[in-house]
Amino acid sequence: MITTNKESQFFSDLELSRRLERAEAHSNAKFVEARARVYPESGAQWIEVAGAYAMYDGISSPITQTFGLGLFETVTSAELEKIEKFFKERGAPVFHEVSPLAGLELVALLNERGYQPMEFSSVMYRPIRGDIDSALPRNEKNRVRAITENEGELWAQTTVKGWSHLPELSEYLQELGPISTQREDAVSFLAELDGQPVAAAALSLSGGVALLAGACTIPEARKQGAQLALLDYRLRYAAEQGCDLAMMCAQPGSASQRNAERHGFRIAYTRLKWRLA
Repeated sequence: MITTNKESQFFSDLELSRRLERAEAHSNAKFVEARARVYPESGAQWIEVAGAYAMYDGISSPITQTFGLGLFETVTSAELEKIEKFFKERGAPVFHEVSPLAGLELVALLNERGYQPMEFSSVMYRPIRGDIDSALPRNEKNRVRAITENEGELWAQTTVKGWSHLPELSEYLQELGPISTQREDAVSFLAELDGQPVAAAALSLSGGVALLAGACTIPEARKQGAQLALLDYRLRYAAEQGCDLAMMCAQPGSASQRNAERHGFRIAYTRLKWRLA
């Protein structure tokens, strides 16, 4: 198994939730800023209200929502109205990813304002340090590297193939090419097998937290170790950048969650996504 730093202990408490949620919020804010630079006509923008980051990345973008609601400051109806106005003015639905550490008072307020729960996700974490090692079998033919500035399109094409089972995301994923090389505090990676790109993934860095996201493998190259290679490489990269904590999110009980647990990740908490009806 991948070794961890036994001297680094993280408990599933409010402090950990704040670190994880802020890291994801920071990552998405940088994504929104990159889209605004690359596609100024998109109207991409984000604001901070009561410690929560509200992101607009397009009406159908999975990033168009809030992160950290209720974790950093108490949220009132007036502040929720400000957030709701931000989304409604742009014709977007109103979504909030809410940590259970935000408390029952926030849940009550969301219920009062007509929100409905719509999705669970497991927020997972593990300590990291420089001597990360994996005893799992590895395919030495896999080579992982960070993409160069002119490889955004290649990375996006690989990502589209990797998520080909979700054709509704194809257009959104195609637009990630230039954004993947323009986003600050983030690096995109390719895994190559016999010199050909077969898998892609991303890594965002914020406050000592490494957020692992977007990992996928093209159908014909699956079960050949590309995901393990991408995971190991990103953890090593994050350790070199001074990160002491890695995080990722997965659907509860999914294969992604099981794979993460096999590689030393633990479930910090189950997050609930809310939508304004």
